Amino acid sequence: MRSLRSWLEGKWRQRQSSNSGGRPEAIRRKAIATNASIVLAISLIGLPGGLYLLVQGTLLPFVTAMIGTATGMMAVVLCQRGQFERAAATQVYATLLIGFLLTVADPGLADFGLAVGLLGPVHASLLTRTPVKKRAWAILVVVVAAGVASHQGVLVWPEALRAEFALMGALTFAIAAGLIAYSANRLNSVFEVYEKAQINAYKHLIEHVQDAVMRFGADGSVLFVSRSAERLFGCRRFELTGSGLLERIHVMDRPAYLTAFAEANGDGLTRRVEIRMRFDDPESGAVPKFIWVEASLSPVVDAESAETRHEVVVLLRDVTERHDREIELHRARKAAEEASIAKSRFLATIGHELRTPLNAIVGFSEMMTSGVVGDLTPQHKEYATLIHQSGHHLIDVVKMLLDMSRLEAGKFELQTEPFMPDMLVEPCFKMVDAMAREKSIRLMSDIPRTLPMLVADERVCRQILINLLSNAIKFSHERSVITLEMRRQGRFVAIVVTDSGIGMGEESVKRLGEPFFQAQGGLARRYEGTGLGLSIVKGLVELHEGEMHASSSPGEGTVMTVLLPINGPETKVEETASVTPLHREPAQQQMPTWSADERKRAL
Repeated sequence: MRSLRSWLEGKWRQRQSSNSGGRPEAIRRKAIATNASIVLAISLIGLPGGLYLLVQGTLLPFVTAMIGTATGMMAVVLCQRGQFERAAATQVYATLLIGFLLTVADPGLADFGLAVGLLGPVHASLLTRTPVKKRAWAILVVVVAAGVASHQGVLVWPEALRAEFALMGALTFAIAAGLIAYSANRLNSVFEVYEKAQINAYKHLIEHVQDAVMRFGADGSVLFVSRSAERLFGCRRFELTGSGLLERIHVMDRPAYLTAFAEANGDGLTRRVEIRMRFDDPESGAVPKFIWVEASLSPVVDAESAETRHEVVVLLRDVTERHDREIELHRARKAAEEASIAKSRFLATIGHELRTPLNAIVGFSEMMTSGVVGDLTPQHKEYATLIHQSGHHLIDVVKMLLDMSRLEAGKFELQTEPFMPDMLVEPCFKMVDAMAREKSIRLMSDIPRTLPMLVADERVCRQILINLLSNAIKFSHERSVITLEMRRQGRFVAIVVTDSGIGMGEESVKRLGEPFFQAQGGLARRYEGTGLGLSIVKGLVELHEGEMHASSSPGEGTVMTVLLPINGPETKVEETASVTPLHREPAQQQMPTWSADERKRAL
């Protein structure tokens, strides 16, 4: 007896655990399969009685038993194939069909057939999806209409009303009501267990989530504090109730928090603020410190409630490390900007300081080589020539440094006007002709006659082209050819300089335009230069709102392409009108020209 009791208790616990751990969908499918088995069993039991009554001349019991048997068998097969939705729909449609037959057989307006038909939509709402629910209500209308027609004598069952019809209707109603009650009980119990499990899961999640969670009532009172708040603030949860939370907020940040809370509580608006809050460390006994906390305030809005105040859920997250990183990044950015400004100021100052003595060096060395100060020995004349060339080189370097500093400082101003692009070719070729003749390089141009007028700064465009040609000559082999092409390319004029020199790799092409970058770096490089030429070209092209592209391969030469907009850079009046020039370049000192009499007096 004890073993039987233990077995029954074990089965009961197993069933309870399966119900508590089951999903609503699984329970719904199980209820559909159970209903199908019950309908099949009851129909098979009632089928012999229906057959007996059929022999006695009563058709309705046999038809009802056959419908139940067919429905049960079909539903069981569909459940075995996993088609639970169709099995449930079959049961609903069978209930409505039996209700239709009972309603037609009994001419009374209110009978068990109509009651069975009303159970069809109820059955559908419990176990089926939306389409079947809508169809069930539509079929119920047909059943009601059939009942009315039977009562009026329009629709008549082929046999006379018998006392067995009422008994069979009551029995059918009891069976259908029992199945629906069983299904509702199973689903209700599992939903209760499932909702309780969900609540426990959410509670566990809130208690152990990394962020602290607090819930405030509509009157501002603390309703809930998660356990994670103890780790965040180093205190017990009850210490945050009442005014405990507000007392931990830094005095300077309390207005921002209270404003955000009032907007969430009164206006139903989600708010997020960063505030400083006190952190206690009871284990070490250290002095309390303030940490940065991000507070997200979300109102609990109930659309059906007429209350003007809302409950507020507050999520508190420690963002001290992020805030410290942002401060460090801000300091580093500020230091970098200051260093860049200092570098530009240094370059501008050094450039201006060097320009005056360099002009004097170039001027006086030119006087010495031209014989103004008297005849020089060949050796002294060679020295003076070297001084003159070196001075010119230094002046060019200073000019590039000044251009680069003005570009970085945004003080380089363009003077745009329309001109023909082919007017740049001859003066630029003359400027680099001496450099090309030293390496026996031939300069060629390919300029079409139909080039459009270009709106740009002619002086700047000449500087761009001279830098491109000088670069091509510098890195070309002796007795090679450099080609200059100009053509229209959409809304741009393309200036293309092609050489067959040493070329460069893909990584070097990507870095073209960086200040002081050279493809051949280091102390052992073969080619001189500061690495500012192409960076200045890139900056001047970008001032025109154009583009610079390079295509190159080692040993195969380089193709430099500059695209300048035909209509020039877009002029923004609202920006240019507010610019006040604060710095003006000093005028370059020009060396005086000496007449023949002045030369004689100098000698």
